[in-house]
Amino acid sequence: MTGRTAIATAHWRRLDVQGTDRCTLSRLDSGWMLVGQATWHDDGTDNILTYDVRCAMNWRSLSADVSGEVEGCDVALRLRCTDQGWALNDALQECDAECLDLDLSFTPATNLLPLRREEIAQAQSARIKAAWLKPDLASIERLDQVYTWLSPGLIRYDSTNHQADLSVHPSGFVTHYPGVWEGWIDA
Repeated sequence: MTGRTAIATAHWRRLDVQGTDRCTLSRLDSGWMLVGQATWHDDGTDNILTYDVRCAMNWRSLSADVSGEVEGCDVALRLRCTDQGWALNDALQECDAECLDLDLSFTPATNLLPLRREEIAQAQSARIKAAWLKPDLASIERLDQVYTWLSPGLIRYDSTNHQADLSVHPSGFVTHYPGVWEGWIDA
């Protein structure tokens, strides 16, 4: 049996629609794990997704499971990195194995992964190739991202179509994602 030690728990409130997310970061004997649940109410529909993301000791994303209900439809997804690239429910996606970090579009929890892996320090930035589970939950694609240190606890996030200055707790969890999320950390 693998040992599991909780490191920190993040709690967020959505700012764009009614919703919450809660995620716990745990250290395992063989790596790291994020376990969380996101709920939101959008266009008259209640949505709920539970997720767990597994990483190696060096924070490289290995796999994730996502399940729940979105827009009245059941969701059961298995994401995993293979030698050929990322697979979604065993179907290889257009996202190669160079994508070291997994980005689940519906939660700020996975911003922690590249921040912990890269350990971005003063005046540094890191270019990330992320395996991005798209908002429709139907596919994974490569998403190029840049994280840039602005000041202690403040990191600029840039991707193809989005930029935001993120407040980051020492645990690596984002505590403020302008216009989308705000939260706090129990460490």
